[in-house]
Amino acid sequence: MPTSPMIRLGTRRSPLAMVQAQEARSRLCAAHGWDETQVELVPVVASGDKVLDRPLAEIGGKALWTRELDEWLVDGRIDMAVHSMKDVETLRPASLAIGAILPRADKADRLLGAASLADIPQGAKVGTSAPRRAAQLLNLRPDVEVVGIRGNVATRMAKLDAGEADATFLASAGLDRLGEATVGVRLDPEVWLPAPAQAAIGIECRSDDVRVLDLLAAVDHAPSRAEVLAERRLLEGLGGGCSSPIAALSVTAVTEIHLRAAIFSSDGSIRVGDEARFASDDDAAPLALAERLLAAAPAEVRKLFEGAA
Repeated sequence: MPTSPMIRLGTRRSPLAMVQAQEARSRLCAAHGWDETQVELVPVVASGDKVLDRPLAEIGGKALWTRELDEWLVDGRIDMAVHSMKDVETLRPASLAIGAILPRADKADRLLGAASLADIPQGAKVGTSAPRRAAQLLNLRPDVEVVGIRGNVATRMAKLDAGEADATFLASAGLDRLGEATVGVRLDPEVWLPAPAQAAIGIECRSDDVRVLDLLAAVDHAPSRAEVLAERRLLEGLGGGCSSPIAALSVTAVTEIHLRAAIFSSDGSIRVGDEARFASDDDAAPLALAERLLAAAPAEVRKLFEGAA
């Protein structure tokens, strides 16, 4: 067995990203009978991890999570890149391909700082920089104040402990992957819709790298891929960017996907929701759902999606 790395796997350097990269490496090694030394983790500090005092929409959007890894893939410095799929911009370069989606984890959000949404004190400061979480919260609790909080999981938990906010939200999947399964209260994703592609780990490679695409096929989880691609297709149809309040939940039953989605005004006063059931390989159905959502939305909501992709 060769001792030099067979695969260079790029990842952001944040603690959660490193855990996700380790999961990707473990699955690749198990699928191909490799020793873990044959997959080298290559960490990079992403632009999105460098600027933490402003919302993503103000400084470049989701591309801040992928820019460096994209460059390293194109340059050949890495063979694969691991991403949190909810952080990957909807329209990707033709030179890159999502070679695998790993089995999706818990899609729900968790609430930290209160026992339930109803138990958040009136007028409390709730920390989040996610337009989806802010709008969804204000739709249900217009009496609270949303304050911006960014950073990795540990940073946001520390800010909550320091009193910068009375409550905040984190993805259940991220907490579980970091060994924080008991932190916070899980919000029913049927009621509190998650972000599109939440809880999904994707592995990207060069679209012309047949060897790597073949290797990734062995760890691709078809039901998770179908859900993620459907939710990303919805985003494509909406033209949504990182400043567009979009929530979506897909559930797979055999070969059918049930996709529920909602779009909001920034202040949460308007919510437009709809749903669809379709075959898992139906690319047109999520686009049709997006069209219905936009058609039903007033102008002030539609403008949040115009040119946002």
